[in-house]
Amino acid sequence: MSNEILVNVTPQEIRVASMEQGIAQELHIERTSSRGIVGNIYNGRVSRVLPGMQSAFIDIGLERAAFLHVADIHEFGHSSQNKPIEQLLAEGSNVLVQVVKDAIGAKGARLSTQISLAGRLLVYLPQESHIGVSQRIEDNAERDLLRQKLQRLLPPDVAGGYIIRTMAETAEEPELRADIDYLHKLWFDIQKKSTTIRPPTLLYQDLDLSLRVLRDFVDDVTYRVLVDSRETFLKMVGFAQEYMVNDAEKISHYTGERPLFDLYGVEQEIERSLARRVDLKSGGYVIIDQTEALTTMDVNTGGFVGVRNFDDTIFKTNLEAAQVIARQLRLRNLGGIIIIDFIDMDREEHRAAVLAEFNKALSKDRTKMTVNGFTALGLVEMTRKRTRESLAQILCETCPTCEGRREIRTAKTICYEILRELLRESRQFDAQEFRILASQQVIDLFLDEESQSLAQLGDFIAKPISLQVGASYTQEQYDVVLI
Repeated sequence: MSNEILVNVTPQEIRVASMEQGIAQELHIERTSSRGIVGNIYNGRVSRVLPGMQSAFIDIGLERAAFLHVADIHEFGHSSQNKPIEQLLAEGSNVLVQVVKDAIGAKGARLSTQISLAGRLLVYLPQESHIGVSQRIEDNAERDLLRQKLQRLLPPDVAGGYIIRTMAETAEEPELRADIDYLHKLWFDIQKKSTTIRPPTLLYQDLDLSLRVLRDFVDDVTYRVLVDSRETFLKMVGFAQEYMVNDAEKISHYTGERPLFDLYGVEQEIERSLARRVDLKSGGYVIIDQTEALTTMDVNTGGFVGVRNFDDTIFKTNLEAAQVIARQLRLRNLGGIIIIDFIDMDREEHRAAVLAEFNKALSKDRTKMTVNGFTALGLVEMTRKRTRESLAQILCETCPTCEGRREIRTAKTICYEILRELLRESRQFDAQEFRILASQQVIDLFLDEESQSLAQLGDFIAKPISLQVGASYTQEQYDVVLI
């Protein structure tokens, strides 16, 4: 199935949408002021070793120290999990590290000492010795042929392991050789810089989003990459002509008057991807709640009543939700633990069919995932690797009114809080008058439904109480002023 990639560029950010049959399947946003650092390689300095957590904090030159767990420390060819971290690292020592996860929320970036360098066709692992093949290449005979082809091309004097990427399946030997040479030169330059520049320092920065799109997303089914910036278009063409000649002709410069993302409906898709509720075509809907630790998805039939029976209605709603949820995971870039509450199904064959449909829809995802199937409570548990911030974390911030609770206390609740506060204040201070500063909704309630309550309190404390609207006050904010 052919697809198209749209690249929207402004001086402030680059936005990429992967389209399939005119419908957005993936969204990626990278801002100039806060570019992600996943893939970057640093010469770091150990600032603190924590034996109790088997972890260390590494200074890589950022505002916040990065985090390195003992499980992510690798010696040549194997993990160092069998050794305690205090035997592997010492405070003040230098260590070569690569960022595997961006800083998200209050957590700093996560590091690994296992270096991997991505090329167009291969991933080079300087500290390994084996040759792996992408899991997307399923045919065992094809996997063996690709290993043999690569083995013939490898120079005998350069160590290291490789992962053969999906794009290498149809690549010719000159293309593979060029990728090998590029990766070896890149690693040589990194090693040279690491011995000449004092830490903490950046040794290698991964490509920006516009070039990562070409390296990681463009494949045989991509028929066009449409870019709305001439400068970026020329940069992408230059990169393609050097590293992926056969795909250079797919890159086109969009010069239309209408904004590219408006033309393809991507702006509306971004808006929908920030909503809590996702409507299904059948009339059902999915509620998506994202927290720091996990994401929950709840499927509901909504207005869908079906045409046969209740079981059939539930089954069809769940089948449609399985496809929609898989797409929402990609669009929103949701990661970590994900719990999906499909509508309860009595028949085992229906549960199996929904799970099969879900796994099929997930097969389009480039991100590593595990799906554990239905639990005893009828929930589907899964994990999706989180390396960068989700769409909501990039575009949104915590609401200052509700502070992330997604609800606020009612005006009546605030009224009663104010009455209790007035009573406390009257017992502590001998003021001539008390003035309530609050939002318009709260003041209106005091003037209407709660006017008698306010009058009764005024009589009880024997002091006048006045009201004043605070123009900038939210519904939960108020002050009691002593005059």
